[in-house]
Parts: sequence; structure tokens; C-alpha cells
Amino acid sequence: MAKSSIHFILKGRSSYKDLAPVFGNILEFCLKTVDQMPEEEEMEMILRINLDDLERDRKPEGYLRKARIRIVFPMDRKEFYVQSYNSKLVDLGLLANHIKSVLTEAGIEFDFTEDDAITFDLHPKKR
Repeated sequence: MAKSSIHFILKGRSSYKDLAPVFGNILEFCLKTVDQMPEEEEMEMILRINLDDLERDRKPEGYLRKARIRIVFPMDRKEFYVQSYNSKLVDLGLLANHIKSVLTEAGIEFDFTEDDAITFDLHPKKR
């Protein structure tokens, strides 16, 4: 099961609170693109939980359900990434272009990388 990922590393003075105004756009675009949109009530809850943290400049939960994609905020750095478990089903290039555009328009400084060999959630025998 090959994974791929696209990473957005916040740099300069950019921080989590800067993501608050655009996080809903990013989350909704990603979930709609991969046909993974939850029911409206669940989506509102996911968005509110994340926005509460972002507005307080804290690391948010992200979107961690095991499906086509995950949106992860690592504990040890100001970064978020979109992880796909099947790059044949998910066009990470499309997601990357949209997220880059949203972050740039919002004036958020970031670096971008791809496929950083994330293995934290794989069973040791599958590594």
C-alpha cells in the first residue's frame, strides 16, 4: 500500500492562527475532491474543533479518519500535510496546487515538499 504526501511547512512569521481563515476552504476542497465529504453536522464539528485550536494558535487535530486521505498536523513542527494511501485514487497534485494557491493568497509563508516517507502509522511488519 504505497503512500504519498504533500507537506506545507509554515515559515517566517506564519503560524497556526494564520491558517484559521483558510482552513475550512482547504478541508472542504480536499474532502470533496476525494469524495470523502462527511454529513453536514459532522463536517461542522470537524471544522469547529480545528478552528478552535487554530484561532488560539495551537496545533489542531486535523482530519485523521483512515480513508483516501488524512490531513495531519505533526506534534514537533509547524507543518501540515495531506497523506494519501493510494496515489492512484487521489490526485495529490491537484490538492497541492489548490492549497498552495489558498496559502499564497492569504499571505501565509510556507515551504512545500512531497513524499517525506511517513511511516509512523504503519504496523512494524509493513515497513
